[in-house]
Amino acid sequence: MSNADRDDLKIFAGRASIDLAEAICRGLDLPLGQAHTDMFPDGELIVKLNEDVRGRDCFVVQSTYNPVNAHLMELLIYIDCLRRASARRITAVIPYFGYARQDRKDEGRVPITAKLVANLIATAGANRVLAMDLHAEQIQGFFDIPVDHLHASPVIVNYLESIREQIGDVVLVSPDVGNVKIASKFAGWIGGDFAIIDKRRKSGTEVVSANIIGEIKGKTILLVDDMISTAGTMCEAAKLLCSRGASNIIAAATHPVLVGLAMERLAESPISRVIVTDSIPTGARCRPIEDKLVRLSVAKLFGEAIYRIHHNKSVSSLFAHKAFQPD
Repeated sequence: MSNADRDDLKIFAGRASIDLAEAICRGLDLPLGQAHTDMFPDGELIVKLNEDVRGRDCFVVQSTYNPVNAHLMELLIYIDCLRRASARRITAVIPYFGYARQDRKDEGRVPITAKLVANLIATAGANRVLAMDLHAEQIQGFFDIPVDHLHASPVIVNYLESIREQIGDVVLVSPDVGNVKIASKFAGWIGGDFAIIDKRRKSGTEVVSANIIGEIKGKTILLVDDMISTAGTMCEAAKLLCSRGASNIIAAATHPVLVGLAMERLAESPISRVIVTDSIPTGARCRPIEDKLVRLSVAKLFGEAIYRIHHNKSVSSLFAHKAFQPD
């Protein structure tokens, strides 16, 4: 970074993403912006900037994972604080965007919370959003400000290519029909076959996966998804694949949400590796699956995107290679 960039570009971290923000800053050879968040005895938050941001290009990095509401509120306060301190431009960097699954009105009398959150971020004063692997692509259109949408696929594919000889013949499998598109893309990127699990729902709370379309016997299976939440779907798929003769099962997802019974399910499942990124910190909570967990960093990808936004360059060209072209 030039001296001019050092003075004009400021990257701040909310408490949810301090490690990731520090890694981004190391990659850009920039100091992390000086600020801190305090909590009043009644639970209210206050953000205090400890350096001048007037006329600067400011980025605030904050994932909105559990506790979602607290992390979201801190992000909004950060944005408001930067706006009132006269930052020239404010970009909300949201590696994991909470509330993304509430993206449509699929029954009567329910909200579209993803749109509400988009409105809140813009109203708080953000001029731009930088996010990664949104649960639904259409969420980009919920914002009335520009959105740059990154994909973790280059990071995950690079890792898979590094272990390609170890894992042998690979079959990419979508754990459900809704994720077929991304699984088929991964199959093309790493040169593997492709199969689909035909998932049938027995009741509102019970899912039965009965059929596999494709040849998986004796193969290494890669299950891919944008997130692992409770891990129910992923682990049931793994059990089915194992029962049908798969020799090795690897799971890969951008966002390690990992809530509820996720740790127990993954620890007991036949999945040998769980590949995730640092869009959400794993830390001590993942000790039950430490022997299976592979953590990949998206800091370099975010750093390059921030550099390009700051210099008004194309972000989509990050995915110029045909394998990584976003839709």
